[in-house]
Amino acid sequence: MKKFFATSLSVCMALILWPMQEQSASTIDHQIDGPYVFYQGKKIIVQYIQKENGIFKVKEETYKKSDKENIILHVLTDQPGVSFDVPLQKKFEDEKTDYLGVDKIFVVSDIEGEFWALRKLLQANGVIDKNFNWTFGNGHLVLTGDFVDRGDQVTEVLWLIYSLEEKAEAAGGHVHFILGNHEIMNLSNDLRYVHPKYIRSATILHDNYAHFFSENAELGRWLRTKNVAERVGKTLFLHAGISNLVNQMQITLGRMNRVARPYYDDSTYNYDTRETEILYSAFGPFWFRGYYMGKEIMTEAQIDTTLQFYNVDHIATGHTVIADTVSVLHHGKLFDTDVHHKGGHSEGLYIEGDKFYRADTLGNKILIWQ
Repeated sequence: MKKFFATSLSVCMALILWPMQEQSASTIDHQIDGPYVFYQGKKIIVQYIQKENGIFKVKEETYKKSDKENIILHVLTDQPGVSFDVPLQKKFEDEKTDYLGVDKIFVVSDIEGEFWALRKLLQANGVIDKNFNWTFGNGHLVLTGDFVDRGDQVTEVLWLIYSLEEKAEAAGGHVHFILGNHEIMNLSNDLRYVHPKYIRSATILHDNYAHFFSENAELGRWLRTKNVAERVGKTLFLHAGISNLVNQMQITLGRMNRVARPYYDDSTYNYDTRETEILYSAFGPFWFRGYYMGKEIMTEAQIDTTLQFYNVDHIATGHTVIADTVSVLHHGKLFDTDVHHKGGHSEGLYIEGDKFYRADTLGNKILIWQ
């Protein structure tokens, strides 16, 4: 893959920047994108893109790094006039790999910038309320990758996930954001599927879109703490799947995450070990499609090998759409949660104890395995 750079737009734009020392309610007036949060020396820069009377403007707020805990971001939603506030997290730590003893899990994948679908699924199934507060108690929300690209509310999707993490922890629950191939593409400056809105935003900010996810950006630092595979309860969660080649590697989930993480933003594709090459290949955990398509679809026996090695009863993935609904295969051993959200076929997987349900945007739950 080649390294892609944001291109300039041949349009007439008026750019107005005014530094701010504190937030105000007017921040969301005329807002169309953002916020984008960057670190610059001892300062934190927050930028919003606004449009008024056909003119694009940048509203910029500058803070000291020591004031990070006092910064409140204002984020739009898909509903006119409805927004939510996001305090910046105090610090980031790499996510754990194993979360045992979890009985209530809601799983969503491949939102791809369709904020409305994520909002409706979470609200209808008791994960959040209308004010975007966590209402899932000690339940776990698992997001199995590809929440960026294609759609035009990627920034809003990411800030919602970000904002729910501390709320969930406070209630005894947890939010798991497992990276898909598109998150890693964005981190490594592969912009083939980025919505034109964001190329425009980068141009307005006199920036490169990849900088939005760099180590100097809040969202970039946050995404670098995420895993490519986790075990939650009795289920293995990852974006694409475990190929037979990865099976043969006998690599633990912990090592898989440690090996993959340093290369999230690599754009050279020159890996120093065969192990890393496999993880970032078409047979890796965020690219593999062999559960559902191809010349050599994984057999149930090969899936059993994965289940045994990782000591789980089930595997749940996204990445590949095979139906308009969440699908169950191989006698409940494999669940595909990728559906065409943009086309209106929006569902999640609701797990309660040993029961697995399809859950839709109206809160209907249909038992598909027990």
